[in-house]
Amino acid sequence: MDVRLSPGLLLSACAAALTLAGLLAGAAAARQDGGNLNHGGDILIADQFNNRVVEIERGTHRIVWQFGDGSDKIGPRSIVGTNDAERFGSYTLISGTGIPPSGPVAGTALLPGCSTPDTGCPDNRVIIVNRAGEIVWQYGPAELNTPVHALFLSEFPRHPGFHVMITDQANERVILVNLLTKSVDWQYGTTGMTGSADNQLNNPNSAELLPNGHVLIADENNNRVIEVTVDQHIVTQFTGAGSVSGAAFASRLPNGNTLITDSNNNRIIEVDPTDNIVWQYATNLQRGSNPAPLPTRAVRLRNGHTLISDQFNDRVIEVTRAGEIVFQQGALNVAGAGFDQLNGPYDAKAIGDFTGLTPPFNSQ
Repeated sequence: MDVRLSPGLLLSACAAALTLAGLLAGAAAARQDGGNLNHGGDILIADQFNNRVVEIERGTHRIVWQFGDGSDKIGPRSIVGTNDAERFGSYTLISGTGIPPSGPVAGTALLPGCSTPDTGCPDNRVIIVNRAGEIVWQYGPAELNTPVHALFLSEFPRHPGFHVMITDQANERVILVNLLTKSVDWQYGTTGMTGSADNQLNNPNSAELLPNGHVLIADENNNRVIEVTVDQHIVTQFTGAGSVSGAAFASRLPNGNTLITDSNNNRIIEVDPTDNIVWQYATNLQRGSNPAPLPTRAVRLRNGHTLISDQFNDRVIEVTRAGEIVFQQGALNVAGAGFDQLNGPYDAKAIGDFTGLTPPFNSQ
């Protein structure tokens, strides 16, 4: 059978191929740089309820780049309820988590950023955008249900090539998606099933690939962080000696300790390999704080400080080992979209600083 594409379809196919080729070429170029383009110390923030991702110039607090036009409907220039963002090279990987139903009907507090709180405002896409704000790669929405975290990988055990690892929260799984074929090449967690045994999760909130080839997962509603093999077996778990409630994020630090965002306890903890707490910082003790800010992300920086997404205090802070705040974006417990304002920031990373995080390129 002689199948011919219409001129319009042919043009679309060529454009898609060129876009993907450009992405791969850009990723390869970024690999040579170690993925550390944009060395200026800017901070990338997933500004959840403002439905945007912003790049902040640290010294001036100005927005120097943004994706998301604030709309609560998915589209080519919008992202809804974003929980996570990562810069690799000149590209930005963004998780469009969506905003769940809220208010009296849902039995929860009313959440901002969604014009239909009774039904919520879904997104369910993981996208890669270029500096011009164009989507050059997308996975979802049909394949995902509440993706809360994603990272770009150039290497995964037994699966060479570029992938995106996605924490697909409401599907109770972490998946490895092939950048080219969009096939799921690896999965931890049984789709749609909660549990705490091998290959089971309960509301996972993040996943990082470790240097030893294992995967570190913040298993939020199981109140634990687990390290698992690629064969779906739990190697060890961390609970802060049984004190963690709502493990929102975890990363493995260069000293071998594990940094955990203990969200329901409004604190960040660092535990040693035997699960003893060796450092902690509470985000709800400052005068004027929301009593339950539920911090969502904490990442250790190269300088030894910790960058914290203090969600319902509507700010991102950098704290020293002694607990001194040396940088703050956003006003304490004041939501907004104006200058130096945020609304429920869920994630923040210093661009080019992958201390404790999974580097996008194995040349790092």
